Amino acid sequence: MKKLIHASSAAALLLLSATGALAQAKAQPEFTFTGNAGLFSDYRFRGYTQTGYGPAFQGGFDFAHKSGFYLGNWNSNVEQGLYNGASLEMDFYGGYKGSVGDFGYDVGYLYYFYPKSGALGSVKIKHGELYVGGSYGPVSAKWYYATTKFFALGHGVPGVDTKGSWYLDLAGTLDLGSGWVATAHYGYQKINDAKPLGLLDDKVSDYKLGLTKDVGGWALGAAVVGTSEKNLFTTAESGLTEGAGKTSVVLSVSKSF
Repeated sequence: MKKLIHASSAAALLLLSATGALAQAKAQPEFTFTGNAGLFSDYRFRGYTQTGYGPAFQGGFDFAHKSGFYLGNWNSNVEQGLYNGASLEMDFYGGYKGSVGDFGYDVGYLYYFYPKSGALGSVKIKHGELYVGGSYGPVSAKWYYATTKFFALGHGVPGVDTKGSWYLDLAGTLDLGSGWVATAHYGYQKINDAKPLGLLDDKVSDYKLGLTKDVGGWALGAAVVGTSEKNLFTTAESGLTEGAGKTSVVLSVSKSF
């Protein structure tokens, strides 16, 4: 009986040791490095086309440490005329993510860079924003605050400062099963000193209702995108005569890796 007890104890110790080794094998890595890429029928930023209602190829990379700190980069082609000679948008961001129970939070900084912007002596376009966000289950909210002039809007105009413009992003997702996911978004943009610049309004909202389907690791998507003021901004493709916020369907195929 004593030998049996010793044998049982030894077996238990071996089991605990094996379980501990398995737990260590599945321990959270120090950091992760992921990427994403996709083709879209239009690039909409806060409801407004950035590509003259034309297609866009987009992609980026993300580095995340297990502590919660992260860095990332995202890129897309844009209209050269709209961005004063730049055909590429490069976004760089970094911040910290964490959670308290079921509530997630995210704080960071985002900088928009447009290589070759400012051609022929035109205004060089750039933009920076602080952001803070929260999420609970399938819903999230994120608030952005401009630390620079709003994409150089009002540059060189005395008494006009679009710094301090802000944007609120509300979003939700719903898993429908079988690889189908429904998404919804509502955004509200406030632009400081917009009216002296001749803009129709200094407040505008945008929305997006979409569906995605996972097909072998690829996300196929379709979304209706629109704005409350279709002509607040115009497209360079039309010679700045066509509103950039028309309601339309944006199709996409993308993949994360």
